[in-house]
Amino acid sequence: MKKEIPLKQFHRVINHGSVILVTSQIEEGVPNIMAVAWNMPLSLIPPLVGISIAKSHFSHQLILQRGEFVLNVPSPSIVSKVMVCGKISGREENKFEKAKLTPVASEKVLPPLIQECIGHLECRVEQKIEVGDHTLFIGNVLKAWAEESLFDGVWQVDREGAEGLHHLGGDYFAISREKISASVG
Repeated sequence: MKKEIPLKQFHRVINHGSVILVTSQIEEGVPNIMAVAWNMPLSLIPPLVGISIAKSHFSHQLILQRGEFVLNVPSPSIVSKVMVCGKISGREENKFEKAKLTPVASEKVLPPLIQECIGHLECRVEQKIEVGDHTLFIGNVLKAWAEESLFDGVWQVDREGAEGLHHLGGDYFAISREKISASVG
């Protein structure tokens, strides 16, 4: 038996993907962090990613102004810090200080990496598409980083610290702890 889902929750039916922390910054500004679950790879050649950001968010304004962002992959060990980044606005508070996260200089863009995260994609905005109350920012990946002991072509989710952190909605998350193979033939 299936039940009808309110349309305001439609995205939770299909999106229980990895939550990331997006950093953005303008030249003279304090770097900002935003928790984002609406993210995806878009192309291998060239390497493109997409993030969907509500037009009302401070990060939206910063990404529009600078045209750069960094996708940072958190591990489950910092889930409480991810919640801080998702619950408060960078307009009022410095999220790096509030969440006790450490900014680290990027190589290709101004917004920093987050030291406590296990992976990073430095991106320059290639295109932006308005989609309702959000903007889909398409980023060209300029540099990719991953924690050496946790990534070997794929995340080693069976190792502590490499489990994927997936946002289910509200205050709920799930983690991936087992890698399975689906061979055909």
